[in-house]
Amino acid sequence: MSEVWVSYFLFFAKVGTVVLGILFVAIGLAIIAKKKRSPPGTIELKNLGDHFQKIKQGLQLEVFSKEELKEVSKEAKEKIKKEKKEVKPRLYVLNFDGDIRAQAASSLREEVTALLSVAKEGDEVFVKLESPGGIVPGYGLAASQLKRIRDRKISLTASVDKVAASGGYMMACQANKIVAAPFAILGSIGVLAQIPNFNRLLKKNNIDFEQITGGEFKRTLTMFGENNEKGREKFQEEVNSTHELFKKFVSEARPQVDISKVATGEHWYGTQALDLQLIDEIQTSDDYLIDRFETHDIYELNFKEEAKGLGKKLSEKLGAKVKDIFFSRTIF
Repeated sequence: MSEVWVSYFLFFAKVGTVVLGILFVAIGLAIIAKKKRSPPGTIELKNLGDHFQKIKQGLQLEVFSKEELKEVSKEAKEKIKKEKKEVKPRLYVLNFDGDIRAQAASSLREEVTALLSVAKEGDEVFVKLESPGGIVPGYGLAASQLKRIRDRKISLTASVDKVAASGGYMMACQANKIVAAPFAILGSIGVLAQIPNFNRLLKKNNIDFEQITGGEFKRTLTMFGENNEKGREKFQEEVNSTHELFKKFVSEARPQVDISKVATGEHWYGTQALDLQLIDEIQTSDDYLIDRFETHDIYELNFKEEAKGLGKKLSEKLGAKVKDIFFSRTIF
């Protein structure tokens, strides 16, 4: 029976080598194609003020009496005359729907770059943020995109209707103001790292695994080699270091937070987060925007990527899987 297992693993190793080779070639071709292609997409702009107004007018036509409609029409004409004489501040709305790899960070980068080219003093940026957290580099980049807005002295508000966990909260805390629904989940300010190890299975089937590194801690824990206590201690040190950076990042953005109290890896609902000063107000994104419907010109920005062929989609998915397996051990 052991001979069957040995043959199976040898076959698996050969197939795995071929598959990895194909993956790396596909990734290389995708990178080359990306460099040669035209701009990756376009920025779509939607006037939410017009959208809200149409909904409001539609409901008025259905439920108001003739007398009420006359009064509304009169008020609307006076309002139009008044608005022609004043310039409203603009409110730019961004949407970030994050996954574990923070793939939406690339679109967010394009949207932030676009709005920074037109935003003026007195304008505001509103980010509707949803994220369960994920890999450290991805969410570090996403948070840095929001920090660009704050660094330009443009008012930034983050809204959480459902969840902004770990890396998601790391993004939210870059805002000047955070609003959240009562039962939205916020936090945790913690770090997780995990990796499977198949060394005992390989030994049981008399399969050797060789790993050569330059540098004592080039590899601390490994999937196939035999891990030791020194490697585990170094790995834990790296996790702790990442946690300290995370805490510092939050503390600098929200100095009012007692970081020693909240950086335990726990999460909180909106009402609890308000007591801990992790957020500033209990409010849904819908109410926030409706409150500014009369006072601001509201525009929603969305970056739309160009359509991708099947081959490109496949190569990107395979490339992402390779990165997940070999490089994304530590997550927020």
